[in-house]
Amino acid sequence: MVVACSRSGKLVGAIAAMAMVAGLEVSGQPSLAQGEPEPICEEALAGAIDEIRLNHGPGSRWGILVESLGGDRTLYSREAQQYFLPASNVKLLTTAAALTHLGPDYRVRTSVYRTETGLQIVGRGDPTLTGEHLETLAQQVAAAGVTHVGELWLDASYFPGEAVNPRWQWEDVQAGYGAPANSAIVDRNEIPFTLHPQEIGEPLRVEWEREEDGSPGRWWLDNRSRTVAAEESEWLRLGRGFRDPMITIEGELAAGSEPAAVSVAQVYPNEAFLDHFWRQLQAQGLPVGSRRITEVPRLVKGVEIAAVDSPSLGSLVERTNRVSDNLYAEVLLRWLGVTASPELLSEEESSGRPLAAAERGLQVMSRVLAQLGVDEELFQVNDGSGLSRVNWVSPQALVQTLQGMARSPQGSLYRASLPVAGESGTLRHRLGDSPVAIQAKTGTIAGVSALSGYLEHREYGTLTFAIMVNQSTRSVSEQRAAIDDMVRLLTQVRPCSG
Repeated sequence: MVVACSRSGKLVGAIAAMAMVAGLEVSGQPSLAQGEPEPICEEALAGAIDEIRLNHGPGSRWGILVESLGGDRTLYSREAQQYFLPASNVKLLTTAAALTHLGPDYRVRTSVYRTETGLQIVGRGDPTLTGEHLETLAQQVAAAGVTHVGELWLDASYFPGEAVNPRWQWEDVQAGYGAPANSAIVDRNEIPFTLHPQEIGEPLRVEWEREEDGSPGRWWLDNRSRTVAAEESEWLRLGRGFRDPMITIEGELAAGSEPAAVSVAQVYPNEAFLDHFWRQLQAQGLPVGSRRITEVPRLVKGVEIAAVDSPSLGSLVERTNRVSDNLYAEVLLRWLGVTASPELLSEEESSGRPLAAAERGLQVMSRVLAQLGVDEELFQVNDGSGLSRVNWVSPQALVQTLQGMARSPQGSLYRASLPVAGESGTLRHRLGDSPVAIQAKTGTIAGVSALSGYLEHREYGTLTFAIMVNQSTRSVSEQRAAIDDMVRLLTQVRPCSG
């Protein structure tokens, strides 16, 4: 995983592009004048957008569609039905399908059952579960009169199949923003820590966020980093072993600069979950005999004696879109899969291999979006978050999703989940000079930037737009600046003919 650091201390590059980017994304400086913009005629809009597009670089490929909310008026269209890498704009599809299929009040339950031989804890993919929740479960177990646990089973079978998308790139799998979406998640399946600059020439100091991660023998550090002078460039590269508990730290931070909060993904999330719950039981004075994990549904005779419920799906959708949370998006996709009715699924492969939860979720997403009016031929996605480089979505599919959700009972909640320009989430530092309200989803991976959402126009009413650039050789900030300038043009356009 490579992370570039600017002298402002804001991380850009891989982590800023795909992690929980609230507070991390940076924007280019507006190239249009501040204050009330000069109006431009609708007939001149295409030329103005094309000028920005062409000045961005000859190798860049742009897909753009701007339509009225009802779809009866098109202000600009370029390659609107062609496939583009959408980055985190995929989350617009994932959250639309989840809200439509599951409803905003959907929740899952993490349960502990008393069995004939001990306890069984069943995870159902709650991405918000923390160590404090596991402590609460252990306290409930003790309050139920349990004095010892012969066998402690973790049932991690709720999400069959891969917890990590096999098409993700190597650096994404290692990074905290690419943490596995398995059935038993605790503390986001991340190992978080902070890197502190010291005196020039000294290695960066590692401060673990959780005390247990820093305990002797838990993780070995290969710390090749160093502190440099203020005028030198800053960068970080983190690696994580898959067989050995080793974290490699390379890079440079300037003396006196702000510390860098980073994380890597858990290698064995089921084992980490079970170990954490075991320690919480021990803290309650409950000795535990054997510990086992099953990824195959295990029928037991027992009663539920402890449980915690997840937040509502509506609140999870808000975080997914607002700060571009990859883990939440991948969980939403798998919930779509495990709750699917047969009519929403095509036949399983002739080999008889059962489909993974994520595969089933992708099928459900396609069917549900079709019900919203999205042409299934205009998108082909591989994950729920947008990390995959084999996601393909057209501008028209994104605009159709925005329009379809605006007509749905969940339209207000869906729109409210999007970042607000100049105010919240990944748009907090972008388009703050807009004279009208803009709510839109960002997206960034290497060579790709996207922005799709709603714009409240004073004369056209609500506009829906999707803007994507692929194959860009410009910096992330330059890509965003070009997109933002195009959006500013939309706020300036007026009907002039007649």
